Parts: sequence; C-alpha cells; structure tokens
Amino acid sequence: MAVQNDSPPKHDDERSHLEPRIKLWVEKDGSLVLSDYRVRLLRCVAETGSLAKAAQRMGLSYRRAWGKVREIERNLGLSLVESEVGGAGGGGSRLTKDGERLVAIYQRFRRKMESDLGREFRELFKE
Repeated sequence: MAVQNDSPPKHDDERSHLEPRIKLWVEKDGSLVLSDYRVRLLRCVAETGSLAKAAQRMGLSYRRAWGKVREIERNLGLSLVESEVGGAGGGGSRLTKDGERLVAIYQRFRRKMESDLGREFRELFKE
C-alpha cells in the first residue's frame, strides 16, 4: 500500500528559490535624478570616453543619451559630463569630478541597500 505525502514542502526548500529584488531611484524635489539606468549611462561615458559610444553600448540614440545627461544635470544643478569637440584627438566626453563622485556614491548606496535587503529578507523569511 502506497502512502501519499500531502505535507507542504519544507521552508528551507522554499526559501532557497526566493530572492529579493529592489528598484532604486533618487528624487530631488519630486524629480527623478538618479537610477540604475542613469548611473549606468554615466558609467558608460566614463568607461568609453564618449557619449556616443556610451549611447551605442546602451542601445540608445545619441540624442536620447544626451537628453538624459542634461536632464540629470538640470535636476541636480550640477555639471556631470564635459565634452570636447573634434580636433586632432577626435573629441570625447568624460565625467566631471561631481559626476565621478555621484556615480561612486550611488554605487556604494546601491550595494548597501542590496546588503541590507538581503539581511532583512533572510531574517524575516527564516520563519
């Protein structure tokens, strides 16, 4: 005779498949100024030395990428990207000191939030 086991799965088995996720952004006076997407764009500018290459890497038009950078700068009241036009070196773009600082701070903040989220999740879902 077969015995049917209708008991629910163990909590440990369920927890091993659950992972918390977080969507994070920063607003100033109700306007979105920073998000993972925006910081990624700024990081791509820093990595490639070019707004055009950053836009291409992210699958954006140059116009859209430039518009996002200007929007962030306008909402924060800071200059984040400086560009040089053409010339012998072909021009390029780079983050200002404020841009570098902002990207670094956001990335640290993001890691901290993920760490805190994971800790709280494990604590609450262990029950």
